[in-house]
Amino acid sequence: MGSPVRVLAEATPATRDRYVDLLRVASLAAVVLGHWLMAAVTPDGVGNLLAVVPALQPLTWLLQVMPVFFFVGGFAHALSYRSLLRKRPEGSTDSVYAAFLRARLQRLLRPTMVFVLVWGAAALLIQLLGGGGGLTGVTLRLVTQPLWFIGIYLAMVAFTPPLLRLHERYGWGAFAGLAGAAAAVDVLRFAAGVPYVEFLNFAFVWLAVHQLGFLRADGRLGVGPALPALRRPALLAGGGLVGAVALVAFGPYPLSMVGMPGEKVSNMAPPTLALLCHGLWLVGAVELLRAPAARLLARPRAWRTVVAANGVAMTAFLWHLTAMLGVYGAMLALDVPLPEPATAAWWAQTPLRLAFAAALTAVLVAAFRTFERPAAPATPPATATGTGSAPLAALGATLCLLGVLGLSMVGFAGLLEGRTALLIAVPVSAPAAVATTLCGWLLVERAGRGALRGGSQRP
Repeated sequence: MGSPVRVLAEATPATRDRYVDLLRVASLAAVVLGHWLMAAVTPDGVGNLLAVVPALQPLTWLLQVMPVFFFVGGFAHALSYRSLLRKRPEGSTDSVYAAFLRARLQRLLRPTMVFVLVWGAAALLIQLLGGGGGLTGVTLRLVTQPLWFIGIYLAMVAFTPPLLRLHERYGWGAFAGLAGAAAAVDVLRFAAGVPYVEFLNFAFVWLAVHQLGFLRADGRLGVGPALPALRRPALLAGGGLVGAVALVAFGPYPLSMVGMPGEKVSNMAPPTLALLCHGLWLVGAVELLRAPAARLLARPRAWRTVVAANGVAMTAFLWHLTAMLGVYGAMLALDVPLPEPATAAWWAQTPLRLAFAAALTAVLVAAFRTFERPAAPATPPATATGTGSAPLAALGATLCLLGVLGLSMVGFAGLLEGRTALLIAVPVSAPAAVATTLCGWLLVERAGRGALRGGSQRP
């Protein structure tokens, strides 16, 4: 018998789109590398290398690849939801929706909640012992920040069924509607000065990118009745790039595609039309690389590498900041000099820091990877049961979304002082955010299991 990875790789059906799996791994790896490179840590605190050296900000047009991950998510969600629908052709779709949410949230929330509970316990112990200052305090604030991505992704999952129906009815028109809404929000924000309207683009921008994944699932990105293969991805990449450049050059949008400290406008929080154009050019660019990548992934060793990486990608993403800050903490504890960011000595030290961060991330992945293993695939009932499970599952997903986003904002610093952050004008503390997420997950689990149990009964 071979290793589990080899067995899984060899069992891959010929119809599987292996390139999508590569894109998922590569996009998360690019985010991890970007975070490690941008961290400018000194004994006085943690800064951003892009603020120290603004000339490096164009690199964000390559390293800001979260749009690719949401694009891949749209593709996977469309296939998964349609598969469940085919297995349950009769009756209401309540149980299908509940089963879909349960399966998707398990893969996301199991490793996430382990990360949250481990860090929550450690943060409480540190602060009970009188710690929490210096780099430790900064770490307690920063380690949860990447959870914003988990929260937004949960929203993508929850909105998949209605938006997939819109896609099936209107095709490119559904994407155009979301993109137009994103543009209208920016007009109201910058031209009319409407307060708070910009937060709508957390939905419109990311859902528009997600919609492109639906189009790919139907084979509508590569070919069309009037556009031969590769023409449409080239137009998408070129149009998106030209649009992003024009918006940054002539509009109120900053050059960086990630948030910068002290900036009045960020392309990321909330997302802007410029970030949507950036997403379009990235999606078009990766689609242009599909054919050569498919040839590479036909090689057994390359595919086994992707399979292995996919099995731990979310765990690595969750723990990579812990590893990076752990390396810096060890350097400070051992009195290893930390050169000024962007100096020659700093750059010379960078490969060693990255190597140690990668090694520590690997140790953390080995410790926590078991929680990322997928659960048994959901199978919705064959009869029209489970009525009412969809609203319960939707409520649970909403609570998970709010809890995870709240925790990404407040962090674990100041637990004993009751530190809070504003989430949609509501103060939220770390314990409240964790409790909200857990309650939401339990509701989704209950809805999903209830639907499946109902389906086992025969009239």
